[in-house]
Amino acid sequence: MKKALKIVSVATLSVAAGIAAVSTVYGWGDNAGGRPTYSIADINAGKLGDKIVMNSIKDDDSSLTEAERQSGVTTPLTDERSFIGIRDEATGDHGKNNVWNIGNVNIEEGKTYIVRMYVHNNNPKGVNAIAKDVTAQVDLPNLVSKEARITGFINASNATPSRYWDSLNLKSADDRSFYLDYVEGSALFENNVWKNGITLSDNLVTSAGVKLGYDKLDGNLPGCYQYAGYVTFKVKPVFENTSIMKKVRKQGDQEWKESVDAKVGDTVEYQIHYKNLNNSRVENVMIKDSLPTNMEYIKGTTTLYRSDIPNGATSNEDSLFTNAVNIGNYAVKGDGYIRFLAKVVDKNLACGNNRLINWAKASANGFAIQDNADVYVNKVCNETPNSKANPNPRTNSNSKGASKDWS
Repeated sequence: MKKALKIVSVATLSVAAGIAAVSTVYGWGDNAGGRPTYSIADINAGKLGDKIVMNSIKDDDSSLTEAERQSGVTTPLTDERSFIGIRDEATGDHGKNNVWNIGNVNIEEGKTYIVRMYVHNNNPKGVNAIAKDVTAQVDLPNLVSKEARITGFINASNATPSRYWDSLNLKSADDRSFYLDYVEGSALFENNVWKNGITLSDNLVTSAGVKLGYDKLDGNLPGCYQYAGYVTFKVKPVFENTSIMKKVRKQGDQEWKESVDAKVGDTVEYQIHYKNLNNSRVENVMIKDSLPTNMEYIKGTTTLYRSDIPNGATSNEDSLFTNAVNIGNYAVKGDGYIRFLAKVVDKNLACGNNRLINWAKASANGFAIQDNADVYVNKVCNETPNSKANPNPRTNSNSKGASKDWS
């Protein structure tokens, strides 16, 4: 089973703690279980009354009056429930011609993307209908996968509903795995007061979120379009540049497998296959292996195979099992193999079937991935045969059961 590992800083590890449960919902949502939408005509007719509602206008501009159209009035979004979008930073002119993508979006290596969240108190009464404690949050996953879901949240304590969200589903354009790297210090809030944006705290991408507002970031947001704004921040996709495959076989067998059955005293051979998936040369690839208890390395058997050493060369076996061994530099799609032998021993095998998991990890250019191969050892424990049933119920014999299996 392969596992990709993002090499992260301590600050990054705190991303989105505590809000992952809601982020499993794809698309827009709210904590009331489905909110009504309103047209511009509905808003102008006073259907909201004094109620505070965020991001719930759905209008294709057909509700605008002729005077509004003549003056150039347009609705920023035709459906405010889809309030989060993304675009390539290198495209657009930072104006109305920018193309913001929603829903499912393909992303590419080497690009930086701007994510935007629209924030609008729909009540038209302005300062007489202030949304309170308005905050924005972003659930930015730090897992490595072929897809990554970004979910944006808008909260207002006196709104109905009080919590709103929308999602983007980012996919790898070339089917490689990746993780999203948040660009620290990139978060901004733009509106009619801060036309070039005011810097927001990086708490935007934590469970704390950040306060928004109109002329102060105090959590107070008046109603109507002139008080609306945009939260923006940047992310960079970091693509998998390392492939590792761990296999095992019993000594003398020809076929490599993900797992084998063995018994105490058997010798098995492990193989770690590394391949450079990057679009450029990779230097100083590091490999580390973690032998499980009850597998004993046979000294002097570690061998490295590459295109320039097809017959193999002895590797630094001590480093392989401690800090990691440097297996050199690799061109695009270049690969190498490490093979070594180990013997099944009984240090603390449990009675029954034991799964001995051997993990190997490859790291290069700040990206690490690991894979495992398994050896299954069935230990048969001697048990005292049960005596015949004793007719005297006061002196029934006790039989000792097998130990609990563990791996």
